[in-house]
Amino acid sequence: MIELSIGFVFASFFAGLLTFLAPCTLPLVPAYLGFISGVDQDALKDPETAKVARRKIFLNGLAFIIGFSLVFIAFGVLAGFAGTALAPYRVWLARIGGIFIILFGLFMLGFFKLPFFQTDKRIPIPKWLTLGKPSSSLFIGGTFALGWTPCVGPILGSILLLAGTSGTALQGGIMLSVFSLGLAIPFLLIAFAFSRATVYIEKISKYIKGVSLAGGVFLIALGILLATDNFGLTIQYGYELLDFINYDRLLDYL
Repeated sequence: MIELSIGFVFASFFAGLLTFLAPCTLPLVPAYLGFISGVDQDALKDPETAKVARRKIFLNGLAFIIGFSLVFIAFGVLAGFAGTALAPYRVWLARIGGIFIILFGLFMLGFFKLPFFQTDKRIPIPKWLTLGKPSSSLFIGGTFALGWTPCVGPILGSILLLAGTSGTALQGGIMLSVFSLGLAIPFLLIAFAFSRATVYIEKISKYIKGVSLAGGVFLIALGILLATDNFGLTIQYGYELLDFINYDRLLDYL
């Protein structure tokens, strides 16, 4: 059985961060925030309305994050349940999952095309939603998680396969919680400093294609470790990396 380790946690967080930095996510974050909050640039330029506008962007951004996190965590729990049901075949499940993760990595590197991940699957926003309300942003965040296939699909699919080998529904839920955290933290930071962040995003957008390459290499390495039953190496390296904080004593304390 593969236990939930620091390697699984790191892989999940890094996968969430890669998803945020994807070429089809990061450049559009200001547009997401402006759309769900109903705030335009003029409101941010006016000193009298800027404070209220920034607060509205932050609250709606937070609700959006909670929405997609709940859906991703539910996916993780379901993947963990599936892994529990297939427990007698976990070794083969890990190997097959590793092969698929390698294929996802090769796809991100551009070695071949997968039509399913190259089709826009965004779910239409119902007309009854009121933009600018946190409850509406919560719902929109959930639809984002369900439908943003081109950006989320390969990396999310890899983490779900990993969650399926993690052992239990609880561990699967934890992994997808960490994945959501990696996606949520930078999203929330941009929502907090919206007007300044948009300027920096425009400057770095031309460099983020390299993120897809880094993501592809990361998935291939992850898949190889899983397929060859060497994921335990991440535990060894994780202990060495965190030795300076007395990781063993910290776990005993917890």
